[in-house]
Amino acid sequence: MAVPPVIRRGALFAGAFLGPYGGGMTAAMLPELGADFGVPTATASVSITAYLLPFAAVLLVSGTLGERWGRSGTVVAGYVLYVVASLACVLAGSWTLFLAARALQGVANAFTTPLLLSALAASVEPERLGRALGWFGSMQAAGQTFAPLAGGLAAELDWRLAFGAAAALALLLAVIGLPGDAGAHARRTSGPLRLRSAWTPPVLRLALVAALGWGCLAGLSFLLALRLEDGFALGAGPRGLVLTAFGLTGILTARLIGGAVDRLGPRRCVLAGAVGGGALVAGVGAVPLLWAVVTLWALGGVCGQLILVGLNTLVLSSRGPNNGGAVSVVQAGRFAGAATAPALVTPIYHADPLAGFLVPAGLLAAGAPALLALDRNPDRWT
Repeated sequence: MAVPPVIRRGALFAGAFLGPYGGGMTAAMLPELGADFGVPTATASVSITAYLLPFAAVLLVSGTLGERWGRSGTVVAGYVLYVVASLACVLAGSWTLFLAARALQGVANAFTTPLLLSALAASVEPERLGRALGWFGSMQAAGQTFAPLAGGLAAELDWRLAFGAAAALALLLAVIGLPGDAGAHARRTSGPLRLRSAWTPPVLRLALVAALGWGCLAGLSFLLALRLEDGFALGAGPRGLVLTAFGLTGILTARLIGGAVDRLGPRRCVLAGAVGGGALVAGVGAVPLLWAVVTLWALGGVCGQLILVGLNTLVLSSRGPNNGGAVSVVQAGRFAGAATAPALVTPIYHADPLAGFLVPAGLLAAGAPALLALDRNPDRWT
């Protein structure tokens, strides 16, 4: 029996949840993983890196390859690979095999997320693209926010349950598939897409903006955790609650932000998110009151969504032949920024705690507008 189009459309948003969920599910089960595989908890944290690094690296090419091979078939194959990788995590008999399976999860996700964004852009009217991407962003924020909670609850019984749930969701999404792609035939007959078609200067600049946006804002949750411990003596539980404020605000406001992107334009929203986010990060590092720090961090979730939804809309609104490749490169920049932030910012914080916040705040508030200003034709990005 054919799957109704409305269900296929809903599966696009469910797919947005799966990627961040898979990346963050091990964050709260590190002691249990370490105990089962006989490694220290600090070593178990490599399970997060093992997912994110292959994910970010493969994103540089996965969108273009997926558009070349066929968007729908590639996404379904990615889901099937995700099922296999998740079951391999469940059955892994050694730490090395578990890490290899986690890396395979990241690779599989790289072949779904950018193509889901491209499919979503192709299925909605241009004037409603921001709203649709807002919903997509809220589902990504939900996956990122609730993954540690789901992983921790599963670990109370058996951490493998979290991976089994991820495999079940991926299998369901593979069965549902994607909405029909009206432009697939045109892309096939126009010749194979080249990888460099996604690596244009405007797209690379947007990838740098994404790196700043995530490395200097959303990626600073570790830095806020250090400040909450050093400056306010908060334990692990309260720190975790404060950190979720960023994601929860993003979930609640992403739909409204999508509407703002449609009304005001994506470029203005990215600029507002960057400048506002920089001011909020500076405040998080400077204000001496805990309630004020929590409030500023929660508002940072709004700025994060302004940047994310705005950037995705800038790329996808051009509706070029390789939108999947272009948005894939931008997403690679986003996750690369988040991955490198701890190594770059932590030494600054230990030298001067306030500077640890002011430096990324300045980079975000000044760097993102400067990069956007370099484009002479800001209405076309691919």
